[in-house]
Amino acid sequence: MDKLIWGFRALCYTPFFGKFGLPSYLGKPIFLKGIRYVFIGKKVRIFPHLRMETLAGGSIHIKDDVVISQNVHITSAGTLEIGKSSLILANVFITNIDHDYTEIGAHVVKQKILVKETKIGDNCFIGMGAAIMAGTILGKQCIVGANSVVRGVFPDYCVIVGSPAQIVKRYNHQTQVWEKTGK
Repeated sequence: MDKLIWGFRALCYTPFFGKFGLPSYLGKPIFLKGIRYVFIGKKVRIFPHLRMETLAGGSIHIKDDVVISQNVHITSAGTLEIGKSSLILANVFITNIDHDYTEIGAHVVKQKILVKETKIGDNCFIGMGAAIMAGTILGKQCIVGANSVVRGVFPDYCVIVGSPAQIVKRYNHQTQVWEKTGK
């Protein structure tokens, strides 16, 4: 029954998004801002309590067949992309924004924002409570461990964990095994 209601909600919100591919559904959001610059593909499942916002000309592109669990916060002031068939678990934060803090005596919120490209590749898995920080590029089928703080460029087929996050495994195409990296 919930999914029917969420599907109906998606139909009601569709005109306000830049694109909202169907059949996709949307659980009751907690906060949406600038969603005419949000482009959602087909078969995207978004669970309740999403906070999603674009500002300063930013955009968010969520490709087909993505699942976004509850209590996720996504914010963009540039182009932020989430690749197809990715899974984002609960309580995850994804951004392409850093706040400048260098002006002494000025509130951080009143200082300029710094935008760095952030992209999640196709078929990625983002564990519960992870933070995908500005400037993060995840290749295809990357696995991000729970509560990891991720910043940097990571190649296809790797497991990333920790704070700061580091690669701990990579997929070896010759042996067809996920192998530890020794870190």
